[in-house]
Amino acid sequence: MCIPLMVRITRSLALANNSSYMNNVQRRTPASMGQRSLHLAPVGDTGLAGLLLLAVLLAGSPRTVASEVAAPTPVNLKQATAAAFDEYVQLTEARNADELQRGAGRLWIDSLNDPQRTQAYDALKRGETKMQRLETRNNGEKIRCPGGMIHHWAGVAFIGGATLPDVLRVLQDYNRHAQYYAPDVERCKTESQDGDHFTVFLRFRRHKVITVVLNTEHDIRYFHDSPTQAHSRSSSVRIAEVENAGKNDEREKLPGEDGGYLWRMETWWRMEERDGGVYVQSEVVSLTRDIPAGLGWLIGPFVTSIPKETLNFTLEATRKAVETNAKNQNPSADVLP
Repeated sequence: MCIPLMVRITRSLALANNSSYMNNVQRRTPASMGQRSLHLAPVGDTGLAGLLLLAVLLAGSPRTVASEVAAPTPVNLKQATAAAFDEYVQLTEARNADELQRGAGRLWIDSLNDPQRTQAYDALKRGETKMQRLETRNNGEKIRCPGGMIHHWAGVAFIGGATLPDVLRVLQDYNRHAQYYAPDVERCKTESQDGDHFTVFLRFRRHKVITVVLNTEHDIRYFHDSPTQAHSRSSSVRIAEVENAGKNDEREKLPGEDGGYLWRMETWWRMEERDGGVYVQSEVVSLTRDIPAGLGWLIGPFVTSIPKETLNFTLEATRKAVETNAKNQNPSADVLP
């Protein structure tokens, strides 16, 4: 898992023209989910910003918006908001489990039509990333989230010349994530490890007009599906906004009683070694407060830039870290073979 994602306010939009991925498709969830069906549709970039790790990582302490701008009123995470997010995550988890069990089409681009899929793979081989905003629905119905916003994005990158162990070494090296993913990750620490089960601490910082600092803890598990395939599942177990970060009077606000820049974050990573390298896909669902009244002008600049900026940074930083580690192990090579 690469937390920086995961990690950068949304407002509702029409679905994107490119609706090949799960567009208007309903799937039955596992028996444990009852008789509800899951609908997952892509949504275009137009007018929607994504994860407020996404705005969070771009936004900041409301005290520093500008000298003449009042801070947004602190908000509490309401039970109805949390319940809506839990439902969304439960259905998204069921869809992920179903896809992994079936085995084929592990990347979202695999559901594109033939010409689009070929173009997407060619772009990945050229070093580009491919991203898509998603939306999980219940029986085709939008999941309403009163008092909050759910942000859902997936991105894919290709790391040429790498092996699956190369990628896992970077993703699981949480004590160096502040190096790999700076400046988004400011501090990092593996708090415990039991085989492929990690608990980690990450401090996020991002500045763009305003600055937000968050202390976060995550529970992460890795799964080896085959010698060339793996996936991971990460859940935030604690997110606390930090006030006066780095100063003598630094303090944490109570989780869920803060600016609401990031209340929850869930992440799914998939890795597959083939075609002379490793494809990595990150899918992130996060929960934030809704846009504070009167601050749309401040949020506006992020609307189109945050999703791609966040996903590009996360995936490209992972690729760079893998390539740098490989070069350090083989100094005579300028790039991965």
